[in-house]
Amino acid sequence: MLKLDRYLIREFAQNTFAVLVVVLIVLLGGAFADVLQDVARGKVPAGMLLAQLGLVFLKWLPLILPLAVMLGLMLAMGRLYRDAEMPVLVSVGVGPKRLLRPLAWMALPVVIGVGLCSMWLAPWADRVSQRMIEEASRNLLIAGMEPGRFTELPGGGGVIYVGAMSGDSREMQRVFVYRQKDDRFDVTTSQTGTLSVQNEHDRYLRLTHGFEVEGPLGGGRDYRLMRYAANEVRLPEDTAPRRKSDRVALLPTRALLGDPRPQAKAQFHSRLAPPLLTLAFALLAVPLSRSSPRQARYGNLAVGFLIYLFAMFLMLLGTQWLEDGVMPAMLGLWWLLGPLLLAAVWMYARDGAIKRPRARATPA
Repeated sequence: MLKLDRYLIREFAQNTFAVLVVVLIVLLGGAFADVLQDVARGKVPAGMLLAQLGLVFLKWLPLILPLAVMLGLMLAMGRLYRDAEMPVLVSVGVGPKRLLRPLAWMALPVVIGVGLCSMWLAPWADRVSQRMIEEASRNLLIAGMEPGRFTELPGGGGVIYVGAMSGDSREMQRVFVYRQKDDRFDVTTSQTGTLSVQNEHDRYLRLTHGFEVEGPLGGGRDYRLMRYAANEVRLPEDTAPRRKSDRVALLPTRALLGDPRPQAKAQFHSRLAPPLLTLAFALLAVPLSRSSPRQARYGNLAVGFLIYLFAMFLMLLGTQWLEDGVMPAMLGLWWLLGPLLLAAVWMYARDGAIKRPRARATPA
């Protein structure tokens, strides 16, 4: 490998890595807020906060890496133009087409990595995240209940408070349960309680030595007070319906190939799109970076970022169209990927080309 190729590969890789770190730091706040909101709602246990945050990042990598590649290459090429290195390289015969080799050495491994993340790693992270939550929902702590705070029951059917809890999260003290159904409410208190799981899904609180008060929500005198030695309270499950696309998103990519459902076709094309978009963005970065020494430094970066946003918006919109059956499954997302790749190849091939002067007619 020539010294020039090693120099350009190092420049491309350093700028891409720097942009990736910055983008990850910016998105860290949003990912942390989303996971923390799920913890507050009882969907995710507090002990799994870091694990869920890491899995969220794995699912976002196929969408983050294309942006990092595009902006990183544009920063590197922009510095070559700004420091007058690119005109010197062109003067010795190293034009944009000669940059294809170091560009390929840097971009192709990233394209392969994006493909592995999109086709395998991100669906695996989604399945692991869902499996962790489902397995953890079998005990009381993972249901979102922690000692000393009120927790909303799944489905919004009430709240529960536990004053103290054993190490295995199955024995409790000072339990308060508020539930409502139709126009009635129910308040149950207990000194002690234990958790039992039946049929792998049904969870029951066995409360001992407490009181239960039942009454109308809208007012009235129809109240009932009961003192009990033992009482079983069934914890409701999450009744929020899951969309078909959410269930299909958990399937491996190989299982999507033989699935005739529109949701499966949409999911397959949405996983195939990121690596091809990364390749198109890498090719577009070179012609978009062309600038004069006095041109604004970050003007081209804004153009590249807008192209990324527009392409991602069309990808998400096309995926939704495929799920809804508005667009034929055979068409997929090729209406976006095909023209974008062709435009990227054409712009890269035309970059730096010198136009032939027009021939002028000589006067007779």
